[in-house]
Amino acid sequence: MAYYGKCIETVIEQLNKFKPEKDIPEQFLEAASTSLQTLSPQKQAFILEVLSGCLEYRKLLAVVVDAFYVRAGWLCRRADYNLFEVICYLATFQLDELGFQLFSDIIRSQPLDKMCKFLGFLFNPLSLCSWIKDEWSLIYETAHVSENWIDPLMRWQPEVQELIKQLEKVMTNQSPLPKTKAKVTEPKEFNLTVPRPRAIPVPEPVPVMTKPKPIPRSTYHPPKEQEQLEMTRRYNRWKAEELLLKVNIEEMRCAVPRSRGTTLVQGSEKKLQLRFMPRILKTPKLTFYKPNNVPVKLNTAAILREGSLYQRQVEKELQRVDKLVDGAGDFSEFLEWQKKMQAKDQEEALAAGECRRLQGKLSREEAILARQLLRQGNKQKADQKKEETAELMQQCAERRLQEERSMKELVEQVIEVQKNVKVAQMKLLKGRRQIVQEVIEESRELLQRTAEAAKEEQKRRCELIAQHRALETQPMRKGKLVDLTQIPGYGLEGEMSVVELRERLALLKETQQRKEEEKRDQIIQAKRARSQGLQNMVEQISLCRAAMGRSAALRWEQKKAQSAAPGPPSQDQRVLELRRRIEESAAERRKQAASGPISAPRAPRPKPRAQLESRHWVELQQSRERRLRALQRSCVDA
Repeated sequence: MAYYGKCIETVIEQLNKFKPEKDIPEQFLEAASTSLQTLSPQKQAFILEVLSGCLEYRKLLAVVVDAFYVRAGWLCRRADYNLFEVICYLATFQLDELGFQLFSDIIRSQPLDKMCKFLGFLFNPLSLCSWIKDEWSLIYETAHVSENWIDPLMRWQPEVQELIKQLEKVMTNQSPLPKTKAKVTEPKEFNLTVPRPRAIPVPEPVPVMTKPKPIPRSTYHPPKEQEQLEMTRRYNRWKAEELLLKVNIEEMRCAVPRSRGTTLVQGSEKKLQLRFMPRILKTPKLTFYKPNNVPVKLNTAAILREGSLYQRQVEKELQRVDKLVDGAGDFSEFLEWQKKMQAKDQEEALAAGECRRLQGKLSREEAILARQLLRQGNKQKADQKKEETAELMQQCAERRLQEERSMKELVEQVIEVQKNVKVAQMKLLKGRRQIVQEVIEESRELLQRTAEAAKEEQKRRCELIAQHRALETQPMRKGKLVDLTQIPGYGLEGEMSVVELRERLALLKETQQRKEEEKRDQIIQAKRARSQGLQNMVEQISLCRAAMGRSAALRWEQKKAQSAAPGPPSQDQRVLELRRRIEESAAERRKQAASGPISAPRAPRPKPRAQLESRHWVELQQSRERRLRALQRSCVDA
C-alpha cells in the first residue's frame, strides 16, 4: 500500500507542475521521464503511463472532478484536484488492466474519507447514465463512450459499492488519536541584576523665571486698515454732501424768481454751509484719498429683466386707464377701508411691541429674584462640600500609610530573590554558546549551497547571452520603399493615393474656413443689433426709474407724516396685566433684598477706549446718512 501511495504522490507532483498554457504534453513527459531515472523501471513505467493518460484525457476527467466539487465535495480542498483526477483515470481506463484487488489497494493507500465521497459520486448509476454520458458524448462519439467507458463502470459497480462499505466500517472503527499531555511549565528564578549603591542626589538648580514678552501695541490701538477705511468713508460722505449742496442750490435758483432768488439762495447756502461745514472741519489733520469712481455696469440679463418689468407695469397702467374710460368703478372706498385696516394693524403692532418690552422687563425682575435665591442655595452647598472634602483627605492619609507598608515588604522580597542570580546567569551563557555554534554550522552549509546555485545560474546566463548575440549578428532588412502617388489596389470603393488624399483634405479645410468666416460675420451683425436694442432699453429704464423714484418719495412723505402724529395711550388688557405683574415682582424683590444682606452685583466692565471711539464714529455716520436721505426727499418734493 505504501508502494502505490508513493507512486500516486509522484504522479500528483508532476501534474501540479504541468501548466496547459505554456507546457506541451510531449515535452513535459520527456522532462518527467528524465527526472524519474532514479526510480525502478516498474515504478517508472506505472507513473509515466498514469501521467500520460491523465494529460491525454484531461477534458473528460475535468468534467467529473469539477462536478464533484460543485455537488458533493464542498468541504474538500482545492489542492486535492489532481488526486481526484488520477483516481478517476484509474477507475475509468485502467480498472480492467489493474484488477479490482490492486485498485482497492491503491484506494486504501489514500485518505479514506475523500475516497469514499469520490467513489460514491463517480459510481452512482444515475449520474453515469445521465449527465456524465451526455457530457462525454459532446467530446467523443456516443457509441464509443457507452461501449468503452460507461458499460465497464456499470459492471464494476457492485464490487465498488462493497469496497465503499468496507472503507466506511474502517473509518467508524478507527480509534481516535491519543491526546498528548501538555507540558507542565517549570518555574525558573528571575534573572535580576544586582542594584548599585545609591549615589548622593545632586541638588536641583533653582528655576529662573523667563522675562515676559511686552504687550503688543495692537492691544490698545486700532489697526491702520480701520483708520484708512474711516478716512475714505469720510471723504466719500463729504463729496456726496458737497454735490447735493450744489444741486439744491441750483434747483432753488431755478424755482425762485430773480429778485427774491438771490437773497433766498444766499441764505440757504449759508444755512447749509453752517450745517455741514463745522462737522467736516472738526478733523483738520485727516489725509484724504481719492477713490476710483467706477460706474456700475448692468449685464444683458439685468437690462432685459428690468425692461420687461417696466413694460408689464406700463401695460397694466394702460389697461387700468382703458377700464376707467369704459366706465369701471373707482377704488376710493377700498382705499379708505385699507387705510382703516392699516391703522388698526398699526395699533395692534404698537400694543404687541409694548407687550414685548414689558415682558423683557418682567423677565429681568424674575431673573434678579432667581439669582438671589440661587446665591443662598450655593452658599449652603459650599458648606456641605467643605465638610466632605475634610473627610476624604483623612481617608487618603490612611490609605497612603498602608501603601508604604506594602512597598517595604515587597522590597524585602526582591532582595532575597537577587541572591541566586549568578547561578542562573552561568546556565544561560552555556545554553547560548551551544545555540550559537549550531547556527554557525547551519549558515556555512547554506552559504555553500547558495554559491553552487549561483555558479549554475551564471553558466546558464552565459549560454543565453551567447545565443542572443548570435541572433543579433544575423543580417536584417531595414527600411521599406513607399510611393505616395501609387494607389494601394485593395479593391475598396473610393480608393486613392496619399497625395490625392492630402489635396482633398486641403480643399476641405479651405471650405470650412470660408464657412466659419461667414458665420462669424453673421454673429457680429446680430451682436450689433442686440447692443443697439439694449441701449434703447437702458434709456427707457432710466426714465422709468426717475418716475418711480418721485412717486416713492411722495408715498414715503405721507407715511412719515402719519407716523409722526401722536397716538392715543394703549388700553390693551395684556399691557395692563404685564404692568401689574412687574410691580408685584419688583415689590417681592425689594422684600427679599431687605430680609437678607446679599452682595451687590458686580459693576459692568468698562469698555476700551478704541471700542467707544469706533461706536461714536458709527453713530455719527448713521446720523449723517439720515440727514442725507432727508435732503434727497426734500429735493424730490421740490
